[in-house]
Amino acid sequence: MLPFTSAQGRDAGISDRRLEGPGFRRLFRGVYVPAEVEPDLLCWIKAALLLLPSDAAASHLTALRLYGLELRALFPLHFSTNTTRHRRRRDLRLHRRRGLLNVLFRSGVPCLGPDRTYVDCATILGIVELVQAAEHLLNAAHTSYDEMKAYLERTHIDGVLRARRAFALVREHVESPMETLVRLALVFARLPEPEPNPDLRDAGGRFLGRCDLVYRAYRVVVEYDGAWHERSRKQRAYDRTRRENLERDGWIVIVVLDDDLPRLRQVVWRVHRALAERGYDGPPPVFNVMWARWFDRRPAI
Repeated sequence: MLPFTSAQGRDAGISDRRLEGPGFRRLFRGVYVPAEVEPDLLCWIKAALLLLPSDAAASHLTALRLYGLELRALFPLHFSTNTTRHRRRRDLRLHRRRGLLNVLFRSGVPCLGPDRTYVDCATILGIVELVQAAEHLLNAAHTSYDEMKAYLERTHIDGVLRARRAFALVREHVESPMETLVRLALVFARLPEPEPNPDLRDAGGRFLGRCDLVYRAYRVVVEYDGAWHERSRKQRAYDRTRRENLERDGWIVIVVLDDDLPRLRQVVWRVHRALAERGYDGPPPVFNVMWARWFDRRPAI
């Protein structure tokens, strides 16, 4: 059942006293759902839209969630409007826009486009999170690299300068935000940049696997493996065999688990040791103040 206002409830014969009883759940002041409904993202958005101007559309981090990536907390929900109406609530944030909004629909609710969402998020997110957002939008085919680049070049809205700086770090073919996190931890520690998700083959052309982060020149692979326990026995066996095949072909495979993410300095050192073993003679990792700010604590994803 869709969220409804108290006025709509009264029209349906539900008294205000009954709405405040155990049979209903209040989402916002004056907006309800039946008590058995566990509100998800769409439910919260639909409930919020009952309180907002008719042209309101999900934007910023809320739109990013509609595009499949959850960064930071669900609340406040973000919406944009061309009206001058204000909405002062801790759990809702209404952004007034001068330029005409290009509104799309996802799962039946209005939201701003993926490129605009990326720029809007630049007013909230840090550089690492922004790269995660852009690479997710690209990998999920919500936009393309060329489309996003062109949008950033022609737009002049709030957040675009920060979005352009972050976009210089964006790469195609990145398949998860955690791959982004690990890659940037290596790059910002001044190690060489790995190639994301190439297909690897042996000397005879036999396919060895598609690997997360690859140093071809040094035959080192870095694999983020955060969902091992969620895979089927068959999938786990396949993953193990793939890694054994890579190692048999002379690749060093470094596996990064969820438990490693709060200790990314150790991951960087592991990669550096593997590269040095294969002939890398560049400087050791550098962990400056900005590296510590971005990577010493795992982002909430």
